[in-house]
Amino acid sequence: MIDTEELMSIAEQAKDNLGLPDVLPGLYDPIRYTLGAGGKRLRLQLCLACCEACGVDPEEAVNQAWGIEMFHNFTLLHDDVMDRADTRRGRPTVHKKWNEATAILSGDTMLTLATQLIARCPDDHLRALLDLFNSTAIKIYEGQQMDMDFEQRTDVSIDEYLEMIRLKTAVLLSAACEAGAIMAHATDATRRALSRWAENIGMAFQLQDDYLDTFGNAETFGKTPGGDILNDKKTWLLITALDEAPDLIVPLLGGERSQAKIAAVKAIYEALKLPARIHELMDRYMTLASEALDEANISPTDRSWFTGLSASLSNRQS
Repeated sequence: MIDTEELMSIAEQAKDNLGLPDVLPGLYDPIRYTLGAGGKRLRLQLCLACCEACGVDPEEAVNQAWGIEMFHNFTLLHDDVMDRADTRRGRPTVHKKWNEATAILSGDTMLTLATQLIARCPDDHLRALLDLFNSTAIKIYEGQQMDMDFEQRTDVSIDEYLEMIRLKTAVLLSAACEAGAIMAHATDATRRALSRWAENIGMAFQLQDDYLDTFGNAETFGKTPGGDILNDKKTWLLITALDEAPDLIVPLLGGERSQAKIAAVKAIYEALKLPARIHELMDRYMTLASEALDEANISPTDRSWFTGLSASLSNRQS
């Protein structure tokens, strides 16, 4: 039976054994700082849980779990530099606490450490894991490039946006599940099923982020909603409004960053019934995830862990 607290205990014990050198604090202290920021550790949990659900002690996949978690945090370090973000998880970002050069170099080091961790496996798993890891990394870079390209465009389609969030967010959740299944010698069918479950959960997860950034409660969301509106970020909400009510929304783009702008844009979204419609889209992805899970060869008890996680992610407020 999968137990989240037990998975996190396994992960934290392994974190103490990652073996970051005591030398060159300018390189390694930012990595310790980043990994010490906490967070949901969702990808790490998924890797360990899938290994256990497929019948193998989750400790067998702990290196791969930390490899994926290290890679995820590397992407955040570099994203923060590109986005000029000042805070992450309530703390100064690495490039603000140190500088941009440090953030880039420490991030590069995290990428290499992630690859080393992924490769700590029996020889018969090495090719599959490295192929999975490297192909996933390229997809994430592609998603980031699409996201940056969207900043300069006003003609982004919903299909393009959904592909961007699939690449930028969903595929790493999928890879975490597949890596855990590989370490457990799962069948190809079960690997694919768990991968599809996670990808669909990832799509719903990102759409929920879109919703919360506009309509979330500041106390539970952890930051003041409206940032996407102020930055004219191409989310599902904005793209849909541009398609369906361009005469109303275009005059609000750019210009003054104010609470009045947030209120005006939200009013358009609500008139178009976008809050209800984005939840309908999330529900469709959750249904696809459930259908994928039906094809995984895991026990009903273990399945309940995955369905419980799905529900908590779709109903989260932060």
